[in-house]
Amino acid sequence: MTLTVTVLSGQASASDSGAATPRHDVVTWGASADRLGEGVAGRGYRLVVHTSVGGDSVRIRLSNAFGDRPVTFDSVYAGRQKSGAELVRGSNKRLTFDGARSVTVPAGRTVYTDPLPGRLAAGSDLVVSVHSPDAAGPATGHGMAMATSYVTQGDHTADESASDWTTRTSSWFYVDAVTVRTAATVGAVVALGDSITDGWQSSTDLNRRWPDYLSRRLSTSSVTTVEGVANEGISGNKVLADGAGQSAIDRLDRDVLSHPGVRTVFLFEGINDIKAHTGVTAQDLINGYREIIKRSRDAGLCVVGATVGPYKGWSEWDEAGEAVRQEVNAFIRGSGEFDGVADFDRALRSPYDPGRMLPFLDNGDHLHPNDKGMRAMADAVDLAGLDCSSAWPGPATVASASFGPQRRKPS
Repeated sequence: MTLTVTVLSGQASASDSGAATPRHDVVTWGASADRLGEGVAGRGYRLVVHTSVGGDSVRIRLSNAFGDRPVTFDSVYAGRQKSGAELVRGSNKRLTFDGARSVTVPAGRTVYTDPLPGRLAAGSDLVVSVHSPDAAGPATGHGMAMATSYVTQGDHTADESASDWTTRTSSWFYVDAVTVRTAATVGAVVALGDSITDGWQSSTDLNRRWPDYLSRRLSTSSVTTVEGVANEGISGNKVLADGAGQSAIDRLDRDVLSHPGVRTVFLFEGINDIKAHTGVTAQDLINGYREIIKRSRDAGLCVVGATVGPYKGWSEWDEAGEAVRQEVNAFIRGSGEFDGVADFDRALRSPYDPGRMLPFLDNGDHLHPNDKGMRAMADAVDLAGLDCSSAWPGPATVASASFGPQRRKPS
């Protein structure tokens, strides 16, 4: 008999271990990294993230991907949210790095914590608290979280009360992924996208981005063993050009292929390339998609493509851009180059004016869906199609040179 203690939830349960079941790490939450202002020495961040798949041995990935100097984290904790910055009593646990309480992450690199004993339930509001005594230069983080986190000065990471966490922030700092250990049959999907994937105009703090709705569908599905969802959207992001974050092509390794347990890449990008009027053609975008498909396939992953949604009524809409969108969507639907297709255009468009979003699903700017539109998108995903091969070769292994080592001893 093996006793499994659920540290983060404050519960304990016992189960017969029986024959050993193969297990592996799977990403349960992710947020694409970008430059995020200047780091501040002595500042603490209490970051609230909503996980997807459950499991044990939780690990947090800290990122200094956009730093120009090393940054030290001398105190990192993880617990379960009660309300706001307050944690469930007894849930806040210190995280270590090769057994040490402190770690220094070189510029351009990432590092994982040691596994935290205990089980994290699916769909948890996990709170990661970090403190750096020497942060300076460009900070790494995710600007548009659509979730409230908290900031303080000084090290209050061990506190479970909210008394010293009075300043709010709508961004995530330094934390870019959470993984859990679960059955080796379980995989994850990574949504690579722009502001619509990032959740702009969905309801803050309610987890109503379309990948959140997709996660809820997967949690009750019996047609696939894909259960983890990582949201790697960046508002304003493009497939081909840097600007609002690195291009999808340039950030593919760090934001998608580096995560453990990934089975499927869900590619939903292109509208920002089209509407920017930079001369990008449909063939240019198709070539970009093909590069992402090839590199993902080389890593052993399935690739699902989503059609580009309608945007007539948005200030940058014109007939030329609409023609490019229609040509790109014809490729996504009909080329057969993707392992699966999600027709987001069809899910969102008005039957009376196919270039325009259905008003019931439109937040009002004619580009970004509201909560109902986000749910319609998730409902348009074929869950079985996320698992494109019954002979899936297993998680990809990717050289870490471009996004930093998976582990590093403290320095």
